Amino acid sequence: MCGIMSAVSTRNVVPILIDGLKRLEYRGYDSAGLAVVNGKMHRVRARGRVAELEARASAAGVSGEIGIAHTRWATHGVPSERNAHPHVSGGISVVHNGIVENHEAIRARLVALGYEFASDTDTEVIAHLVHSHLREGEGLLGAVRRCLAELSGAYAIAVIDEKDPRELVVARYGAPLLLGLGEAENFAASDSAALASVTQRVVYLKDGDCAAVTRSDIRIIDRKGRVAQRPVQGCQHAAAATELGAYRHYMLKEIHEQPAAVARTLDFALQGGLEASIFGPDAERILRGTRNVLILACGTSYHAGMVARYWLESLAGVPTQVEIASEYRYRESAPLPRTLVVTISQSGETADTLAALEHARSMRDRHGLTICNVAESSLARASELCFLTQAGPEIGVASTKAFTAQLAALAVVTICLAKIRGRISAEMEASVLHSLRRLPAALDNVLGTNDEVAAWARKFAQRPHALFLGRGIHYPIALEGALKLKEISYIHAEAYAAGELKHGPLALVDETMPVVAIAPKDGLFEKLKSNLQEVRARGGELHVFADQDTRMEMSDGVHVIRMPDHAGLLSPILHTVPLQLLAYHTALERGNDVDKPRNLAKSVTVE
Repeated sequence: MCGIMSAVSTRNVVPILIDGLKRLEYRGYDSAGLAVVNGKMHRVRARGRVAELEARASAAGVSGEIGIAHTRWATHGVPSERNAHPHVSGGISVVHNGIVENHEAIRARLVALGYEFASDTDTEVIAHLVHSHLREGEGLLGAVRRCLAELSGAYAIAVIDEKDPRELVVARYGAPLLLGLGEAENFAASDSAALASVTQRVVYLKDGDCAAVTRSDIRIIDRKGRVAQRPVQGCQHAAAATELGAYRHYMLKEIHEQPAAVARTLDFALQGGLEASIFGPDAERILRGTRNVLILACGTSYHAGMVARYWLESLAGVPTQVEIASEYRYRESAPLPRTLVVTISQSGETADTLAALEHARSMRDRHGLTICNVAESSLARASELCFLTQAGPEIGVASTKAFTAQLAALAVVTICLAKIRGRISAEMEASVLHSLRRLPAALDNVLGTNDEVAAWARKFAQRPHALFLGRGIHYPIALEGALKLKEISYIHAEAYAAGELKHGPLALVDETMPVVAIAPKDGLFEKLKSNLQEVRARGGELHVFADQDTRMEMSDGVHVIRMPDHAGLLSPILHTVPLQLLAYHTALERGNDVDKPRNLAKSVTVE
C-alpha cells in the first residue's frame, strides 16, 4: 500500500527520503511526492515512479534538513500529481497512509471556514485541520493531536510546519509506523525497509501514539495523553535479501528462494522437537483447550487457510471454518465455544484481517494465533500465540515464498494440535516429519520444471481466458494458480473444484480455452480423470501437472508436465510452484511489469 518516509537531520534529507521511497516501491503505488523546509516549504510531486520524482527534485535543486515523503496508492481520487502526497495548508505539509472515513463531513466544515481544496483526496482534510488548530494557538504536536481526535478511520501520518523546521510530528492508528534513531538525526517510516540505509535502531509506535521527533530526541504521547516509553529494538537489514542479484525480477528470485524459505521456517519449528511452545509460552494450555478453529485471511493467505482446513480436520480432527476476513465481520455468525482464531497475513498489517480478529474477539473467541512474516507487525502483537514464517523480505507484489512458508507453518500447527489431541500415532508423526524435512529438497526439484512451463506460457500469453481445476486439498491450489495468472498476466482466469464442471463452468469450454489441472496421485485421481475427459469431449485443451506415477499420458490436446516428487499430504506445497512459474512466464511473454502489476499493492493496509 502507500509508503511513508520522513527525516529530521543536520544534513540534506532529500537523498534519504528518495532512498527510503525506493525501498518502499515493492508495496505498490501510482504516484510519489516529498516536501522539505528550507526557509520555506518546497514540495515536489510526480505521477508514476519514484525515479520521476527524483529527477524533478534534482532539476528543482530542492534541499532541506527536515522533510516528509510518500508513495501513494489511489483510494480517494484518481492517480495524478494533484492527488499525490504531500498535501499542504498554509505552511503545513502532511503525508498519510489509511482512510479518513468521515472526510466528507470534515471537508464541508472546513469549506465553510474558508479553506479551499486542491485535491480529491481524504488526506487533504488533515492538512487543513492541523492548520486550523495552529491558528488557534496550539503547537504542532497539540494541533496534530486535536486533529486526530476528529478523525474516524485508520491512519499513519507525518506532518511538518515551515515555521518550525526543527520538529516532525507523526502518529498512527490502525496503520503501521515506526521511528528510526540516528546520530543527530531521527526518522519515521511505515516500513523498516525504508530505514535500511540510515539506521538499525527502531521504535515501534502503538495504536494511538503521537510523537514529536527532533534531531536529538523523540517524545511519544499515548492515546490517553500520557508520555510513553517504547522500547528501542534492533532491526537487521540483509542487503542481499532486497537485491535482485542474477535474477531478472524479484518474483522469479522469490520463486527460487522457496526451498530456503521453507527450510528456515521448518528449522525454526523443528529445532526443539515440534513442541507447542514454539507458538508462545501459553500455547500448550490454549491448544489443549481448542475444540474448533476459525481461520481469517485474505487473498493468497485465504487459500493457505483453505488448505489448512483439510489438514486440521483430517489429521487433528478439529472442525475448521475458513473465512474471508473482509466479509467475516459484516455478517451475523454463531460463535462456537473454545475456538482458536488463526489469522494469516504476510505483512501482519492487513487491515481487513486485523479488523476481523477484533470482531472475532468481540464474539468471545478469545484465543488467537497469527501466522505472519513480520515479528513486530500489528497482528503479531495482537495475538497471544504467533508463528513467524522465515520467508525473508518479499518484494514482488504477487506472493510466492510467503505462501509456501505459510503452508509449511500451517502443517506444523496441524501436527502440534494432532499430537495434543492424541490423534496422531508416533509412526504417523515420524512419517509427516520426514516429509517436512524433505520438503525443501522436493521444492528444489520442482523448480526443474521451469523450461517446460515456460513453453506452455508462450501459448497461454495469446489466450484471453483460462480455467484451473483441482479436487480436494488441491482445489485451493487451483484457486491460487488462477489468482497468480490474473494478478500479473491480466488474463481472466477462474478456478473450480473439478467435480463442479458439469454444474455450469463446462459451458465455457471450447478449443480456445486452456484448462490447467492439478493431478496428484491420490484418492480422487480417478474422479479427476473423468472430469478431464469431459473437458476433452468438448474440445478443451488440457495442461496437466501430474505426479510421476500417475497414468496420465500426453496426446493431441493433452499436455502433461510430470512432477519430480510426490509429498503426500504436503503435495499442495509442491504443486504451487509450477503454477507460479506459469503466471510469471505468461506475464513475461505479454510484456507486463511482473513485480509491480497494475492496480495492486503489496500490503493492503486500508479496508
